[in-house]
Amino acid sequence: MHSNRYTFIYAIVLSVVTAVLLAFASEGFRPLQEANIALDKKTNILHSVRLDTKKRAEIEQIYKDRIHEMVVDAQGNELSGVDANAIVLKDEVAKPAAERKLPLYVYTAEDGKKRYVMPMQGVGLWGPIWGYLSIEPDFNTVYGSYFDHKGETPGLGAEIAEKPFQQQFEGKTIMEADKFVSVYVAKKTDKIPYGPEHRVDGISGGTITSKGVDVMIKNCVEPYLVYFNKLKSSTGE
Repeated sequence: MHSNRYTFIYAIVLSVVTAVLLAFASEGFRPLQEANIALDKKTNILHSVRLDTKKRAEIEQIYKDRIHEMVVDAQGNELSGVDANAIVLKDEVAKPAAERKLPLYVYTAEDGKKRYVMPMQGVGLWGPIWGYLSIEPDFNTVYGSYFDHKGETPGLGAEIAEKPFQQQFEGKTIMEADKFVSVYVAKKTDKIPYGPEHRVDGISGGTITSKGVDVMIKNCVEPYLVYFNKLKSSTGE
């Protein structure tokens, strides 16, 4: 029979060997993990401009050919030398709007028409929610959207990740004359101060998550407006 000392040493050695092997495995798989995270982000950005392909090679090619990555600030300046993918959006959203670095993804369609994709980060009922909202070159009309979550309740708040909810945003507007009013995510029985062009129906039974999406859009979209107004002035639209 082995002594307690032998058992104790054996357990320590086994634990150390296992930890070392796991560390090597983690490092070995890290490039693949990072590539998958990057692919998922590209896929979601393309979803927001109504492109739903799931083929990896096609996603990579479309993104390379049609998406221009850039960063702007809330004063309307383009920031050169700043990698949009290096920005931690959660950290930026926590800052005052005037201090944020704002990643922006410009999609050029086959007909040459551009759509401007803004990443968003917010909080749902059980944890983080995020998404992308694309707008037309009038800088008012929503072209498409994509939302996702970390742990919302299936059949309730998790419905923000489903097409029926996301497609409601298409054609909605964020401006009332020259005033930013956003798109309201509200229950059917709730009154909003603006017309139906500024409203989508919240998720039944998912009130807190719906409110989280509503707050997220307002908080994350408005800081881009100075830059959009500069673009609009430069094009004479």
